Amino acid sequence: MGSQLEAGSAVVFPGISPCRFDDVAKFMLINPAARALVAEADDRLGYSLVDRYREAAGDYSEFARVAFLINCLAPAYWAEDALDMRPDAILGASFGGTPAAVYSRSLDFADAVSLTARWGHELDTYFAREHGDVVTQSFARTPADRLAQVLGELDERGEWHEIACHIDEEFHMVSVREAGLERLNERVRAVGGLPLSTMRPPMHSRLFGPLRRHIEETVFADLRFRDPKLPVVSDHDGSVLRTGEQVRTLLLDGIVRAVRWPTAVATLRRAGVVKAYVAGPDSLWGRVPCTTRSFEVVPLKPQTAMRPRRRLTAA
Repeated sequence: MGSQLEAGSAVVFPGISPCRFDDVAKFMLINPAARALVAEADDRLGYSLVDRYREAAGDYSEFARVAFLINCLAPAYWAEDALDMRPDAILGASFGGTPAAVYSRSLDFADAVSLTARWGHELDTYFAREHGDVVTQSFARTPADRLAQVLGELDERGEWHEIACHIDEEFHMVSVREAGLERLNERVRAVGGLPLSTMRPPMHSRLFGPLRRHIEETVFADLRFRDPKLPVVSDHDGSVLRTGEQVRTLLLDGIVRAVRWPTAVATLRRAGVVKAYVAGPDSLWGRVPCTTRSFEVVPLKPQTAMRPRRRLTAA
């Protein structure tokens, strides 16, 4: 393929989101692909993932993170047989970069399990002592020019802010000091926008350079990344990644670089992608207009793989 990407379909792995145990437990225990991944995860972790996930508190525990990894990969493996899915390219949003690395065969699944568990632990430790006043706020129905107007007001007052995610033309995530969050939300409402969820810990900021260095020196120290079997599209700048080192850098850079989803989607669209299989629990990345207007979107949620196959369509 050289430096150009030519593709007809792509598999997309969403960013991590809260996922109730009851919503995915049956899939993890019954679906053959999920069961195989759970067994391999148990071997690497040294405990029963399903048992720990059932008992865990919080949406982003070590166990919830590993479970989300499995619940992204297993539907993709299932779709290869059930829907004859044969993607030409791979795109992951934020945390979705880890299942993308595995699915592309750049990173072994067992290593991805260790990476996910250790990363979550290091993240919790870091934010327990650093940047406790920083949060990431999501905004919908907020065109970029209106958001720029509001953020310009922060600049005038000398208040720090940074875009964490450009998700769509009117959907953004912004990191700010929590002390100014209420005022920011009021201003966004005043220009017609809609503040949604507040994320703690925050994500995707140049402030977190020390965390990136620490993760690279510890969590990534013994990991081996091979050249991917399928091209991986960066969610940071839409570049096409074809080496193991590039995939490794992509995952690490997710700590300090913003997600630019429309840019990544545009790369796939220019390459000729017309169908996007969104594999995993998703209520955002496969549903925003820049995705749905660009592709025929085929959701591959755990619940999809549990339905009788005769009822499935690719529509």
